[in-house]
This record gives sequence, C-alpha cells and structure tokens, in this order.
Amino acid sequence: MKPGADGLGNDGLEDGELVARVVMGETELFAFLVRRHQRAVYGLGMGFYRNADDAADFVQDVFLKAFRSLGTFQGRARFSTWLYRIAYNAAINGTKRRKEYRSLAEDAEIPDFDGPERLTLRSLAAAAVVEAIADLPDRFRICVELFFFYDLSYPEIETVTGYPVNTIKSHVFRAKKLLREKLRDEAEGGFE
Repeated sequence: MKPGADGLGNDGLEDGELVARVVMGETELFAFLVRRHQRAVYGLGMGFYRNADDAADFVQDVFLKAFRSLGTFQGRARFSTWLYRIAYNAAINGTKRRKEYRSLAEDAEIPDFDGPERLTLRSLAAAAVVEAIADLPDRFRICVELFFFYDLSYPEIETVTGYPVNTIKSHVFRAKKLLREKLRDEAEGGFE
C-alpha cells in the first residue's frame, strides 16, 4: 500500500486529526496533507489541462482553496473525497473560464497558418485582451479580473466587492460583450 493511501503518513496522524489541528492553529501541519494528496490532485490537473505547468499551478490553487475552506470540512466524508471535490470543481470552472478567455482572444480573427507569425499574432491578441480589460469601467473590470484571472466564484466576488451575485453576473456578461466589440474593432483596424 502506498504511503498516505490509508490517510496515514510518516507523521502517524490521520487526515481528520491533521485537519482538526490545522483549524485549531497548527497551520504548519497542512504541509502533511499537501504531501499526501498532491500527486492525486496533480493527476486530476493533468487530466484536465494536459500540461505540466498548468497542472502544477492547478495543484497550488486547489490547496490554497482547501486551506481557506478547511474550517468547513465536517468529516462526514474522508478528507480526500472533500479535497478532490474542490479539485474537480476548480478544474471544471478553470477549463470553462480558459475557453471563454481564449474565445475572446480568438475574436481577433487570426489567420489560420502555423509558424512564428501565428505565435506573434496570438501574443498580440492576448495583449489586446489584457489592454481591453484595463480599459473597462472599474466595476466591470474588477468582476472580470476576479472571475477569469483569480478563479473566484460569483459568491466569492460578492464577498470581495460587495456587489450582489446577479449584479456580478451582469457585469461579467456586459464586460465580455464590450471586450468582444473592442477586439472586433481592433481586428478590423489591425494591430498596431
């Protein structure tokens, strides 16, 4: 049996006991949970992102979310089940957001050819998206940045901004519409 597969490790503490102690203030013990479960979370990340760098970033994001939410772990399921649910939701949301972000960049209608020219055009398109986001009204920009770049859910954005969830959804929808229009205009005028 692999170390950690039964919830025990070299430290001799079960996951549930580690969680309880971390919540009580012994935050350094969270490292044991990370060591036990990072390989499985990384595997899930590779399944979704198919890229080692993105999967490694995913692992960090998942464990950060887990650490922040540790006080909500009630022990009804195993810690690993709870953690993998967080990971799965993060992967689903992350891939959806990446597709939406890529579709914004692709609205620049990049010609279909390979080589350094295409890479340069993609880079210009990504820069145009970042610039277009910076030009959004603040209330739209902050919602879009928190949603796409910081992977926050609508309720989390509500906590950060104080905007109601429906307002946040509206801001993100309107921002995406404005971004598409701006990028379309730039594509017609060419990148300078």
